Amino acid sequence: MANYMLDSNHASPLVTLHHQLRARVLRAMQGGHTFAICVPVLSEVWYGINTLPRASENRHEWRQLRQFVPCHQLDETDAELAAELQLSLRLQGWQLETVDALIAAVALHYTLVLLTSDKDFHAVPNLQQENWL
Repeated sequence: MANYMLDSNHASPLVTLHHQLRARVLRAMQGGHTFAICVPVLSEVWYGINTLPRASENRHEWRQLRQFVPCHQLDETDAELAAELQLSLRLQGWQLETVDALIAAVALHYTLVLLTSDKDFHAVPNLQQENWL
């Protein structure tokens, strides 16, 4: 079984009932795989699902799903690792936004596979990632 962390581009579609990603994630959960988010992802998703015309329905679906998707809190270790990632990548000519660095740090801290379609994460060493979209 794999343990995954959802980036916002993989978490947001979960509120759409007939989205292929929602079906895939739910099947994976039934198969014993785990999924989590972290605080920066929660903030991005909450903002995003509330800006759409069906915001009320989105909030309802998100609250239903959240009981099965724990949210990792950031700590000092994550903050320091995120800054170290940014510094290291900057020396190699890559720029990683702070929010993305925090997401990567949490995935690395908890040894989670990051589900993302964001190519900015490709430069992060030792970060396992998959794109299910």
